[in-house]
Order: sequence, then C-alpha cells, then structure tokens
Amino acid sequence: MTADRRASWLKGVLDLLVLASLSDGESYGYQIAKTLADAGLGQIKGGTLYPVLNRLEEAGLLATEFRAAERGPGRRYYRLTAEGRRTLEEEGARWLAFDESVRAVLTKGRSR
Repeated sequence: MTADRRASWLKGVLDLLVLASLSDGESYGYQIAKTLADAGLGQIKGGTLYPVLNRLEEAGLLATEFRAAERGPGRRYYRLTAEGRRTLEEEGARWLAFDESVRAVLTKGRSR
C-alpha cells in the first residue's frame, strides 16, 4: 500500500487520535506528535497537527493554556474538556466497532 493511502486513513482518524493522546493528561503540540509517532503512526507535521488542535479547541473539546518557558519560546498546553472526554469515549467506541467490521471483512476467508 502506498504512503498516500496510509495518510488518508490517518487523516480520517487524526482528531480522535489527538483526543486519545491527551486522555492521560495535558501535553503540548510537539509531544503529541511524538506520542503519535512513537505509536507507529509516522511523523505528524505541525502544518497538519496544529489545525487539528485549533479545530478541537474551537469545538470545545480541548482547553489550552499558554505557559512561558524559562528558556526558549513558551508552549501552548492542551487538555481534554469534559465534552472532549465524552467525545473521545463515544467516537472511540464507534471507531473500534468500525475497526472490528473492517477486520472481519479483511480476514474473511483467511481461516479456511
């Protein structure tokens, strides 16, 4: 499969992955991208990630706080809101059901 196909799959689920990456607590953009990369999802560039973060914030799913740093530029920290947690739970369950359906179709006939 080409990298382009994988990128389109990721695009369809990136909002959910970003919410999930914040389920254990707050984080900032670079760390979110690193978490996703470490999970095997490839490098998520800032030009892709930050519009997602902004969209999720505008939708009320994330709250942000800018913090000055002792050295270097400050960072914007993101955390889930109550609505973000509800969305993660609901959409996560839908995604897992979808994944189960896709797996059933892809593995059909393999056990024969």
